[in-house]
Amino acid sequence: MAVEMGSILAKSMGLKITSDHTSVASINLFVALLCACIIIGHLLEENRWMNESITALAIGLCTGVVILLTTGGKSSHLLVFSEELFFIYLLPPIIFNAGFQVKKKQFFRNFMTIMLFGAIGTLISFGIISLGAVHFFEKMNIGSLELGDYLAIGAIFSATDSVCTLQVLNQDETPLLYSLVFGEGVVNDATSVVLFNAIQSFDLSNINSSIAWQFIGSFLYLFITSTLLGVFTGLISAYIIKRLYFGRHSTDREVALMMLMAYFSYMLAELFYLSGILTVFFCGIVMSHYTWHNVTESSRVTTKHAFATLSFVAEIFIFLYVGMDALDIEKWRVISNSPGKSIGVSSILLVLVLVGRAAFVFPLSFLSNLTKKTPLEEINIKQQVTIWWAGLMRGAVSMALAYNQFTRSGHTQLRGNAMMITSTITVVLFSTTVFGLMTKPLIRILLPSSSHMNTATGSMMSSEPSSPKSLTAPLLVNAEDPEADTGDQNVPRPTSLRMLLSTPSHTVHHYWRRFDDAFMRPVFGGRGFVPFVPGSPTEQDELQWH
Repeated sequence: MAVEMGSILAKSMGLKITSDHTSVASINLFVALLCACIIIGHLLEENRWMNESITALAIGLCTGVVILLTTGGKSSHLLVFSEELFFIYLLPPIIFNAGFQVKKKQFFRNFMTIMLFGAIGTLISFGIISLGAVHFFEKMNIGSLELGDYLAIGAIFSATDSVCTLQVLNQDETPLLYSLVFGEGVVNDATSVVLFNAIQSFDLSNINSSIAWQFIGSFLYLFITSTLLGVFTGLISAYIIKRLYFGRHSTDREVALMMLMAYFSYMLAELFYLSGILTVFFCGIVMSHYTWHNVTESSRVTTKHAFATLSFVAEIFIFLYVGMDALDIEKWRVISNSPGKSIGVSSILLVLVLVGRAAFVFPLSFLSNLTKKTPLEEINIKQQVTIWWAGLMRGAVSMALAYNQFTRSGHTQLRGNAMMITSTITVVLFSTTVFGLMTKPLIRILLPSSSHMNTATGSMMSSEPSSPKSLTAPLLVNAEDPEADTGDQNVPRPTSLRMLLSTPSHTVHHYWRRFDDAFMRPVFGGRGFVPFVPGSPTEQDELQWH
């Protein structure tokens, strides 16, 4: 009996060891591929066509082909795609770092334009893509799709991926354009996810005016509540670190607390069924404005690089996996008897994306320009084309939403669902590679100044900036950067900007700064209100401010 039990136990342990070893081998190979993406991306840094997103996508495709060949056409991935993996672990560091690194003054100066593009523009794009899908796909008889599926298609393909464009644009060279593209991308992702969740939660069998108003009310509630939750969590982290000042004993504690509070804000939003994207984004903005200035100098350097590194690795991970998942043979096998129809669906979706994007970028840019006081603040036609182009790429958010709507555990046997999954994969691959490859040349043509300013500004950037993004970058042409500050008096600046900085007008920002200095910073800290501890790394900063 004992011998039999021992043999059974040994066999079960052997199976477990084998299973664990397979998982370990897969993870090892995936980590090796991530390293390869970073190395090859570095080597192709100066290439006029490639960027790290396209590099990771290409390596993922090549790896998928190799796995298909070695497994006899059974699988193309090392890991199984999961919406939870994407939304819970990969997306939060990307969005938080976006808010943490953004130039706040430039972002909020263009806040209304960003909201126009990110919220209203996404709704316009959503409407055009949904109506186009209903009009064309019902005639093509691609499968049993319901109204909720068509609306979900509108939300899925309204979600942009501006990573390729943001890798080319420089926040210090073109701060206006960068803040618009970047801000719109974040708000767009949040709006698309909120739309998608609202579509899944409402009964769309009988649509009436009350359902429409409930939809709008739910959208506004999620948007405002998610933003306030992010601000609240960021302020709590700033207050705790300012009052307790962990850095006097251990910088590890304050770094760990910043990271955990950032992630806590995202998970708290998910717990209350809010938009985690908006929450963690505004938490990042608040933490960079208050919390980051309350920690020691070494913690500032550590957090700045830690958040950027986590975001970078998550982005590479996503593109690498999307490349491998594109060759998942099971989804393609379901539609293998109608390849022409699959190409037709993908082509229609691409056209709808192009039209839906153009339908709001140019009209809303015109409306935004009507509110500007000077021509320098207006969005010119070249910048409008760049903004339009920046939102044509579709990426991981579209993939995750499509999997959520049309599959169960990453698999589907329904023809209509498989058609939409494969079409989403095709659109993501085509838009990322073709549009992404053309991004650098297009921006060099439209914005020739940005291609040669790196060398001019590189020598003037300090090695350790005093905020998450360098505050010592000079003010450059194409737009103003009010956060920048440099000691080089030879850098040309627009006369109007110098006058504005010397005698600020009574704008919303002016009143906010007065309120911030009088009430917020004394309570929550920030620049100029760092706790003074003799001999601490912040002692020099305190002497400068006081």
